[in-house]
Amino acid sequence: MRVVIAGAHGQVARRLGRLLTGDGHPVAGIIRNPDHRADLESDGVEPVVLDLERATVDEVAAVLAGADAVVFAAGAGPGSGAERKSSVDEGAAVLLADAAERAGVRPYLLVSSMGVERARQGTPPDMDPVFAAYLQAKLAAEDRILPRTALDTTVVRPGGLTDEPGTGRVTLAHGVERGTVPRDDVAAVLAEVLLAGKWNAVVELVGGDTPIPEAVAALP
Repeated sequence: MRVVIAGAHGQVARRLGRLLTGDGHPVAGIIRNPDHRADLESDGVEPVVLDLERATVDEVAAVLAGADAVVFAAGAGPGSGAERKSSVDEGAAVLLADAAERAGVRPYLLVSSMGVERARQGTPPDMDPVFAAYLQAKLAAEDRILPRTALDTTVVRPGGLTDEPGTGRVTLAHGVERGTVPRDDVAAVLAEVLLAGKWNAVVELVGGDTPIPEAVAALP
């Protein structure tokens, strides 16, 4: 399985890349900063330098040619303002979907965030405005990508991310209570979704008691 990961230098994305390449799957990673090439190469991931805030659909589609699945794991990151939440967390995710359609790649794995359903009801007035913009951007990306019949989209919404060692056990379902989850386990869930071909689902992800292969196998 050839996988293309957008935002491949992120902490979860690098873990995912290492899991996939360690299992013998070719992975290409889209990055904006050319200084990150060496890190991806050390993970066994082929780096592709492309700025998803400026790239065209054709440019991204060329990268996706021949892929079996695409993963959107990019984000504007901490310290960025509301404008970049919109241009990256929504805009770049939609651009990747446009390119996947053009390249004929159906499986699309979108890394979103817990809390987007709260954003659908309107973010609380006491919420940090940049975080509110982040949730709204994630929600908009989901709403613009999920209805596309040319894609098989699975959305994974992790809870609060930690750097604790992964446990290999999670809660993975729709409508679970907010919680935390190690980045190791998020990456492992994403890898399992890709390899098991579990598409057309929207689920939250937090720490739990179910082994990851069982949790993913139970998805509809």
